[in-house]
Amino acid sequence: MENITQLKALLGVPKNIVITTHRNPDGDAIGSSLGLYHFLNKGGHTVRMITPSEYPENFSWMPEIEKMVVYDIDPEYSQELVEKADIVFCLDFNALDRIDKLGDLIEPTKCHKVMIDHHLYPEGFADFLLSDTTASSTCELIVDFIHLLGMESDLDVKIGECLFTGIITDTGSFRYSTSAKLYRIVGELVELGVDDYKLQDLINNSMKEKHLRLLGHCLNNRMEILEEYNTGIFYLTKQDYEDFDIQRGDTEGIVNYLLKIKNVKMAAFIMEQPKIVKISLRSKGDFSVQEIAQKHFKGGGHKNASGGFSFQPLETTLKRFKGVLPQYRDKLAAAVI
Repeated sequence: MENITQLKALLGVPKNIVITTHRNPDGDAIGSSLGLYHFLNKGGHTVRMITPSEYPENFSWMPEIEKMVVYDIDPEYSQELVEKADIVFCLDFNALDRIDKLGDLIEPTKCHKVMIDHHLYPEGFADFLLSDTTASSTCELIVDFIHLLGMESDLDVKIGECLFTGIITDTGSFRYSTSAKLYRIVGELVELGVDDYKLQDLINNSMKEKHLRLLGHCLNNRMEILEEYNTGIFYLTKQDYEDFDIQRGDTEGIVNYLLKIKNVKMAAFIMEQPKIVKISLRSKGDFSVQEIAQKHFKGGGHKNASGGFSFQPLETTLKRFKGVLPQYRDKLAAAVI
């Protein structure tokens, strides 16, 4: 962040601050928002968090998550908060269209805009940018940001728990996107008093019965392995969503089960929702799914974790996905795990 001195000066005086993150927020989006929220509150700022859509129920244990304003539920109050803001922090997204109508509110404002993110190709709307595509998560970058401000002494257990949560979820409990730097950061958080065992338990062992039944359904009835392309596919129909009462966050992590198969190097989870078909892609090793998501499904993300969508029916989208696989046969076969 080249102009960190200027931003530090701005934050030296109490401000009205809005923190926002992407639609369908995951653990990293929520953890970075809450971690920054608690940090800025210690500086005497008036801080509000706005997310475009509701957060998954399995994160409801996080400290003060109930203070998040949901734009879809209260657009007028969201607009009021944005219009009053001196600074808007944009976390875990690289373009204003990732926050839908909330982006339309933020773009014309004269407030200072700060982007902290680890996705490829950040758009140039922010006045202050902290972007690192090698970072495991935006939560990792929030720790970097606090260090850049020279305020690491303000880190505490509550902030650390929020940031550790995003790191756990975006790395799949330290299975990918790790680095020596990341382990130094989590070591710092544990030294603060963060109970990593407790967090792993809250995040990974809080399923409802329906979650396991849905996983069983995917494994038994909705799995296809394409050996010639080193690829596995799960899919869900609209009827599946009704039968299992699937809500936001209920499918989180299911796609990763395909990667447990030895020769599967790419996993796809294709879900038929009311208005769109969502595509979630994961990969092992040096094979990148980012290009497939961006080029074929209007999406993007990271090398090993990306997503996109289609307005075509489920069967058409499945055929379309399988139709692009021959282009990547050789890369998949040669990919080093």
